[in-house]
Amino acid sequence: MKVHYKILTLCFLLSCIIVSSCRKEDMELIETPADETLISNSSVAILMQNVSSNDGSVDNIIDKSNCFSIKFPLNVTVNGENILVNSSEAYNIIEYIFDDEDDDVDVLEITYPITIVSEDFSEIIINNDTELNSYSINCNGENEFDDDIECLDFKYPITTSTFNKENEAIETASITSDYELNQFLKNLTQNLITTINFPIDVTLSDGTELMLNNLIELENSINNYKNDCDEDDDFDYNDDDCDSCNVEELTHTLTNCNGWLVDQLDRDNTNYDNAYNGYRFNFSPDGSLGVYWGNTSAYGTWIATGSHNNINVTINIPGLPLCNNVWRLHEMSEYTNKRVDFRVGNSDRLRYNNICD
Repeated sequence: MKVHYKILTLCFLLSCIIVSSCRKEDMELIETPADETLISNSSVAILMQNVSSNDGSVDNIIDKSNCFSIKFPLNVTVNGENILVNSSEAYNIIEYIFDDEDDDVDVLEITYPITIVSEDFSEIIINNDTELNSYSINCNGENEFDDDIECLDFKYPITTSTFNKENEAIETASITSDYELNQFLKNLTQNLITTINFPIDVTLSDGTELMLNNLIELENSINNYKNDCDEDDDFDYNDDDCDSCNVEELTHTLTNCNGWLVDQLDRDNTNYDNAYNGYRFNFSPDGSLGVYWGNTSAYGTWIATGSHNNINVTINIPGLPLCNNVWRLHEMSEYTNKRVDFRVGNSDRLRYNNICD
């Protein structure tokens, strides 16, 4: 009997130790500092949800709707040409076709059914234009305020620990995408005590990375930078064509292809598209520029300065005055041809194109 009693006593003591250990672990989680504990519907939780929401403005060239995007893949017909849209790169192709002529009417037709993805990543099947318009009409208009925050991005993974007060279970999660974070935040309740494993990193719109050590720093950073960029919530697909342009890329494009042709040329609202028909322009890295047509040639200079949407290109070719100007680089694009598009105001335009590898 004594042996049996000792065994029972030992089992009871072990159980107490295990329970005590578990309780201690739970209490350590519960007693985590407030600046690391994420509360449902708190201001920082709402800000995090807005940063991780689906950006519906990325495909405005197709749907002109800021509060949802269209799920890949889909098929569209653009000015009679069928385009498979299976990545964001296809938006550039659509714009390339739209930009082909300035004086035509651009027509885009969607092949249904399609699936739209809302800001909270919920999906809805759409069967025709009428159904699409019924959702689009409820979106905020161009450049109107919305909850979506696009000027910061989280760097993943983000690790979280959650204590459920009802069943006293502890769960650790590794979040690897905006979708996962958005769903995680949406499912927070008052019964869950959640902590984030700091530090975490966020990336600003200019590429700067910030390392944040607690929820207070995170909330302050989101509030400080949430309006620090143009979220491009408009339907003008031409206004951000050179956000990432640089002189090095322009120089590489122009000098690695010979025989550039003048595709479009306007000066003072007068069209000169055919003025230099058959003229071939060769740009050299040293700033020299040669032009050749028939048995004739002309020589001049070119120079590019600036960055992004403020790159100026000065072209000076004696004898070819229509080309000479201090042009602003509007866009570099490629689909069937390479194109380099220069503008000055709304009246002057010079666009070169080329077929080369």
